[in-house]
Amino acid sequence: MDSLSLINGSSGSKELDIGEDSSADVTLNHPLLELGDSTKLLGVQVVLILAYSTIILLGVVGNSLVIYVVYKFKTLRTVTNFFIANLAVADLLVNTLCLPFTLAYTLLGEWKFGHVLCFTLPYAQGLAVHVSTITLNVIALDRHRCIVYHLDTRMSKDTCFLVIAITWIVSAVLASPLAIFREYGIVDLSPGDSIEVCGEKWPDSSTDSTLYSISTLLLQYVLPLAIISFAYIRIWSKLRNHVSPVGRNHRHQRRRKTTKMLVTMVVVFAVSWLPFHAFQLAIDIDHSVLDMKDFRLLYTVFHIVAMCSTFANPLLYGWMNRNYRSAFVSVFRCKERLDLLHAEGQAATAVRNKPKKALEAQDIVTTHLNATDV
Repeated sequence: MDSLSLINGSSGSKELDIGEDSSADVTLNHPLLELGDSTKLLGVQVVLILAYSTIILLGVVGNSLVIYVVYKFKTLRTVTNFFIANLAVADLLVNTLCLPFTLAYTLLGEWKFGHVLCFTLPYAQGLAVHVSTITLNVIALDRHRCIVYHLDTRMSKDTCFLVIAITWIVSAVLASPLAIFREYGIVDLSPGDSIEVCGEKWPDSSTDSTLYSISTLLLQYVLPLAIISFAYIRIWSKLRNHVSPVGRNHRHQRRRKTTKMLVTMVVVFAVSWLPFHAFQLAIDIDHSVLDMKDFRLLYTVFHIVAMCSTFANPLLYGWMNRNYRSAFVSVFRCKERLDLLHAEGQAATAVRNKPKKALEAQDIVTTHLNATDV
């Protein structure tokens, strides 16, 4: 079940029916039929506009900044940062192509954006969320490979880009039902009064919709979080019990800080999406939830909480990672160059002062650090 269908009040047995008897479908959210709908209150609408606008603004600025600094500064062009940039692209897709229309749809109570967008916007949002969850898994598994198994060989950039491409292809397939099983039309409520509607349309309205929703919950939330949790628990255990040799403690501390930041990203994602998925599961189990007086308001609040994950990551990078923080400050100060990766700079100075016999060992340390640290 996608967000637009839920806002429209259609789910399972209450899907849109744009047929000969569609005028009798009183579940459609026409303003005249929603006197008890809290989202029609002026004060509530002002709050919703402010909330969605804030998310869109912070998301567009923050994610664009992440993409730019990874592209701009060579020292940030690591495998982990390419995956982080991929996350930013997915979140930016939601901020620009989905949230403005979701807000308008919530306020208007009907679909005003035509046939094409009815099919593409829900698909784009589903695609972006799948990309985010798969990318978080890829980051966790890559760090697990490097840290737990002590693999000094990092993933090549070509392999990284291939993984990113596969991520988008798999996500496109997983989200495809949102575009295939969909219907758009104009429903006549009374002579001279009609509304445009857009919602899911499944062959078996009750069974197919529920199966897809539960499958999405498992593939988009439960299974990814289980894999990520397993990976980071093993990573954290390895780092906690690891005793670094003299001279490698700095690398070990960087690993711990980076892992802490990535775990925080996952926690924010999980907490943000939990109310939404729980509410959706409740709808799949009991369709009478749709008849709740403030159903649309509750759904919208849970959707806003979920969408907070689209702007949270850039804030986390700036707060928890000195390299990103320095890059962000450099962009806003319009510097020609910046002193990124202070540790690498110190390491480079140390290398210049070391005798030749120590250079080989230093190269090994630097290679391993780049393979596992942001």
